This record gives sequence, C-alpha cells and structure tokens, in this order.
Amino acid sequence: MDDIVPVKTGKIVKPKSLTAASIPGMLGMFQNEWDALMLSNFALEQQLHTARQELSHALYQHDAACRVIARLKKERDEARSLLAQAERQAPLAASAATANVSALSNGKRVSEDGDMGPGSKQMRPGVSESIIAELTECNAALSQQRKKHQIPPTLAPVDALERYTQLSSHPLHKTNKPGISSIDINLSKDIVATGGIDSSAVLFDQTSGVILSTLSGHSKKVTSVKFVAPSNVILSGSADKTVRIWQGSEDGNCDCRHILKDHTAEVQAITVHATNNYFVTASLDSTWCFYDLSSGLCLTQVLIILSIPLICKVFSYCEYVNHSL
Repeated sequence: MDDIVPVKTGKIVKPKSLTAASIPGMLGMFQNEWDALMLSNFALEQQLHTARQELSHALYQHDAACRVIARLKKERDEARSLLAQAERQAPLAASAATANVSALSNGKRVSEDGDMGPGSKQMRPGVSESIIAELTECNAALSQQRKKHQIPPTLAPVDALERYTQLSSHPLHKTNKPGISSIDINLSKDIVATGGIDSSAVLFDQTSGVILSTLSGHSKKVTSVKFVAPSNVILSGSADKTVRIWQGSEDGNCDCRHILKDHTAEVQAITVHATNNYFVTASLDSTWCFYDLSSGLCLTQVLIILSIPLICKVFSYCEYVNHSL
C-alpha cells in the first residue's frame, strides 16, 4: 500500500449533445424551444378567452337578476299602493250632524279645540244637494261669460314682454333658507303673497314696497298660497301635511283660524272655487279634499288618478268637481 501513488484528475464534464455540437444543431434546438414557448402562450390565451366568456356570462346573469329584483320591487310597490287605495275607499260611517260640525278636528278653530294628529280619521259629511246646485249654477254663469270673453286690448304682446326689465328686488324671506316656492296676487289691493322654503308666508304691498305681515306656523316649506278675493282670507299649504286658513285684519295682522290635517303627505296645491265659498287641496297622498271655507270643514276626500296640477286647473273652471261629486 505504501507504493500506491495518488493520481489527480480533473472534474468529469458531461459531453455536449450532438445537436449542440454544431451551429445547425443549436439552431434546431432553439427552434424547438421557441415552438414550445408559442404553444404555451397559445394555451394561456385560450384560458384567458374562456375566463372572459365566463365573466361575461356571470355579468349577464347579474344584470338579469337585478332586472328581476327591480320588477319585483315595482310590483310590490304597486300592490302596496292598491292596498292603500282600497283602505281609503272603504265605506265611512254616516255623516255627522250639522250641529256637531265645529267639533270635528278637520274643521276646528285653533283657539277652541287645539291640534289633533293627522292619523285620526274623521267622518265626512259629504256634499249636499244645495252645494252641488250652487256649483252648477256658478259653472253655468261662468260658461256664459267665457263665450262672450274677448282678449283685452291692453294685453301685452310677446315682443313687449321680451323688453321688460327688473325694476326692484325685495328679500322677503329668511336668508338662511332662501327661495320662494309659491306666489299669488290680490289685484284689487295690489298685495303679493309668497310662500317660502323657510316655512313662512309673507304678505307684501307692491305699491309701497313694505312687508305687511309674516304668516308663521308651518314647520316645513310653504308649497301654495292663495287669496280669497272678496275677503281678507289667505290659504296656505305646506310640506308639513297641513293647510292653514288665515284671517286678515284692518291693521295688517293675520290670525290663523283653522289648521286642517286631513292629508297624510305633503300638500302640493290649493285652488279656490269661483264662488269663493269652497276650496280644494291636493296632496302627494293621492287624494284631494273639498273644504267649506267658512267653517274649514272637509266635506269630502277623494282618491285621484290624474296629476295634481291638472286637477287644480280643471277645478278652477268649476267642471271637474261638479262631475266627480
């Protein structure tokens, strides 16, 4: 063993394949690797296309589901509306006696009865034959006048209106809630009534430019104001679901005579009948109420289908209510 001499050798290297031993062989190898890479890329693109199709299908199903849910919600709301209409059209009890009219909450005087909640249902005395005859007679008289009505020569033409300019500006309502939502004019006295977003109504003397009175009491914006022509009575409707009847005095102050709480939603419009003895209110609760002006009593409450502006406009010509009552 002492005579054995160790022999040092280099690291064994794996010989190159025959394909890599020459340039043509290396080019063939690179070509094979490139083909394998392209095949892998093609497989990935196919997977991406499949994923896009699945995503598109899922989005389509989601959109269809949203449409079905929307349709079901609409049908649910319609069913609720029909149910509410059926409850409103349920037969009411017999009409109250005339002697007890002042005791009804919808015709109460503020100083006598105080406020009652709008949820309490009251009996409606209905429209008597004498009232219907009065409305019919007024309608016939106005119809005769309309046939003879001619355009006044003092009516301003369109080109004259285009030349109108502002003469003055009057801040009538509070600046923290600016905006006027309704307006009416008493032509005989040249007084303007405005209903504001600040939940108040203002009487303004156009001649002197002085605020005559501020009608405060509503808790939300005043949506409609109306003068009753031959008297110092002003009507105001509000988004707080109430209508107020104001009585003016010689000193310019106005007192609230009645607070009417027959609607269950925002009061949108008020219109006074040509007889100046009755008025109608229209609300977002899909009803309109027919009132006696002197007592503030709601004679009847009717479910409406037409739009609120149309009903008030037709009523102003004494036709719609005559037929519907």
